[in-house]
Amino acid sequence: QVQPVESGGGLVQTGDSLRLSCTSSAGAGRTFSSYNIGWFRQAPGKEREFVAASTMTDRSYYTDSFEGRFTIARDTTKDTVFLQLNSLKPEDTAIYYCAASASRGSYSFRYHLQSVYDYWGKGTLVTVSS
Repeated sequence: QVQPVESGGGLVQTGDSLRLSCTSSAGAGRTFSSYNIGWFRQAPGKEREFVAASTMTDRSYYTDSFEGRFTIARDTTKDTVFLQLNSLKPEDTAIYYCAASASRGSYSFRYHLQSVYDYWGKGTLVTVSS
């Protein structure tokens, strides 16, 4: 199994950028190479929503409204999946979660569903001030 750990959140101003990282905690046993990795976020008072995903074969998926501002990238040498956040807005304020899915085959149709993911991190907080 893996245990995702997020980092890189913080307090920034409108228009700034952040790069979030998701790694597997030491001793978890397996690497991200065997998992599809998704990023989700939960804003205050709202439900958690899908942001982006990176498959085991390094294919990327995005929610339409984030594509162009957010970029997901997988670095296999570091066993890390990054989420680059650009042109941040106050409405991007949220806890950002990383999750790992061992699903195969149907993942390409289900990557946006939280139920597909087997392991979740505790999240990293991004706050964007106006």
